[in-house]
Amino acid sequence: MIDSYINNPKSPKYHVKQYLDSIKAGLKDKIVLDVPAGNGATTEILLEYGARAEPYDLFPEYFMLSGTACKRADILEGIPVGDNHADMLICQEGIEHFSDQLKALQEFNRVLKPRGELVITTPSCSNLASKMSYLLFESESAKQMPPNELDDIWMSDRSITSEIYYGHIFLIGLQKLRVLAKLAGFRIKTIRYVRLSKGSLFLFPLFYPFILLSSYLRYFKNLKKNKASESVKRAVYGEQLRININPKNLLNRHIFVVLEKEKAWNEVDFRFESAHKSFEKIM
Repeated sequence: MIDSYINNPKSPKYHVKQYLDSIKAGLKDKIVLDVPAGNGATTEILLEYGARAEPYDLFPEYFMLSGTACKRADILEGIPVGDNHADMLICQEGIEHFSDQLKALQEFNRVLKPRGELVITTPSCSNLASKMSYLLFESESAKQMPPNELDDIWMSDRSITSEIYYGHIFLIGLQKLRVLAKLAGFRIKTIRYVRLSKGSLFLFPLFYPFILLSSYLRYFKNLKKNKASESVKRAVYGEQLRININPKNLLNRHIFVVLEKEKAWNEVDFRFESAHKSFEKIM
C-alpha cells in the first residue's frame, strides 16, 4: 500500500477500502473514476480488485502510484470522458472543496452509466459537535477558526494551473447533499457509519430529545401546509425526517454516502402541479 492511512480506522480512506472490500466481487472489469485521486491510494485498491480505474485530479503532481497515469481535470470544467462512461465514481474528500457543488454532481451524473454508483465522503457538519461549533463561531470544529483566506487556500500555483485548490470552505451537511443529489438525478442508496464523534456523544443526551420533538413537529406541520400529493410529501419529508433523527448521523464524525443515478441530470423534473404556482398565479 502506498498510504498507511488505508489501515487507520480514523481515516476515511480506511472506510472507503472497507466498502470496496465488501463489493470487490462486482468490481472486476468495471470502469471506476477516482476523482479527486489524491496520492493514488484508492486507485491502487481498485486496480488490485480488477477494476478499470481512471484517476483524475486538479493537481496530478501529487499522484504517487507508479505505472498509472493520473490526468488533470477541473471538475467544474468537466471530466474528459464521454457521457454514460463509468460504472462507479468515487469522490473521496472532494466535494467540500468544490465552489459549485450542484454543477459537480451534475458532471458526475453525466459520466456515470444509468444506475451507476457515486461514492462521496466528506467531513460531517451534520453531527452535533459540528453543529455546536458552527453555532459558536461558524467553524468546522472547536479547534478551528471559521473558513478564511489564510487557512483555506490550500494550493494556488499559477505555474501549474490558474485554479485555486480551496480548503474546507464549502462544507456540506446531509440535508443539503441530499437535495443537491436529487437535483442532479441521484438518490441516496445508503448512508454508512464511519466513526464516533466524541463531542457529539457528549451533546447527544442533552439535545436529542429536542431534535426528535422539533423534527416531528416540522414534519407534520409541513404535511398539512404543502399542497403536493400525500405520497410525494411523505416520501420527501419522510426521508428528510429519517436523516435528521438518525442517531448515527448525529454522532458520525464523517459523511459517507453511496448515491445511485436514477436519471440523467438534464431530465430531472420536479414539477408538481398541485404544489408549484405558475408564473401567472405568482404575478
